Amino acid sequence: MEIAYLNTPIGTLKIEGSKEGVAAIMFTEETIPTTTVIPETLKIPIQQLTEYFNKTRTEFNLLLAPEGTEFQQKVWTALQTIPFGKTASYQQMANMLGNPKVIRAAASANGKNPISIVIPCHRVIGSDGSLTGYAGGLHRKKWLLAHESPVKQGELF
Repeated sequence: MEIAYLNTPIGTLKIEGSKEGVAAIMFTEETIPTTTVIPETLKIPIQQLTEYFNKTRTEFNLLLAPEGTEFQQKVWTALQTIPFGKTASYQQMANMLGNPKVIRAAASANGKNPISIVIPCHRVIGSDGSLTGYAGGLHRKKWLLAHESPVKQGELF
């Protein structure tokens, strides 16, 4: 597994992958300099993430290889259907999976997503429109949603 780091406006991302694909993209709580010699297998993921943060990319085209159960994989695939600039509720996620009763299991799988941003778990919100948990921290979720929003407005609070 190869590793690279990318500094972003909301913290350092640790990117892990191999020729099989990207296995993880996670925020670190420590500031680590952006990797200067990027492994060949991570050049395209780093480039696409950089473009995303520069607002020149709204979709990712990467080979992904996250490890998880069959159900988690289904949830992570469903997450990738939520368009840039849009959100879905946990209930909508469960409905997309074909069973409205799996809302808690879908939320749990969402929280275990190892590939932040590219598998956009930050686009899932509470049924009442509230921001709910995000492994990278709610401040990052709020930033990512604002970054993707087609409507720009000032802070209300």
